[in-house]
Amino acid sequence: MLELTAEPLTPEAFAPFGDVIDTRTADYFHINAGRTRRYHDLAMVELLGDEARPLISIFASQPVAIPLTLDFLECHPLGSQAFMPLHGERFLIVVAPPGETIDPATVRAFVTDGRQGVNYRAGTWHAIQSVLDREGEFLVVDRGGPGDNCEEYSLDLRVTLE
Repeated sequence: MLELTAEPLTPEAFAPFGDVIDTRTADYFHINAGRTRRYHDLAMVELLGDEARPLISIFASQPVAIPLTLDFLECHPLGSQAFMPLHGERFLIVVAPPGETIDPATVRAFVTDGRQGVNYRAGTWHAIQSVLDREGEFLVVDRGGPGDNCEEYSLDLRVTLE
């Protein structure tokens, strides 16, 4: 079994897998007569394949137990998938680079601080939604349309927090 300790989420550490969505470190400009800060273009949405379209959803997830034991990772080869907590929910992220197989040496685990979201690049292997502490609601942006956009890869691993 692969054992991982989740590290704090940073844009630099997460860059091989996608984008960290965090207004605290993003540039903005004012709109709506100066009353609104627009944090523009925070993540690259990828929509691959014929008739692809963006989906905007809300996920309500039950908290996981720590240590978190997983028996698979999933990926979405036809589009990116973004998760943004709506109420300050912390969550665990387990990722591996895109590819047909997963090298256990490349699997990483991160923990958010509750204000950060993530955008997984198309094909990035990742764990299922793993919210900590309490039920969480997440704004999710991903791909809709025809085609098989979810694959699973068996992998036994356990994730702990420091």
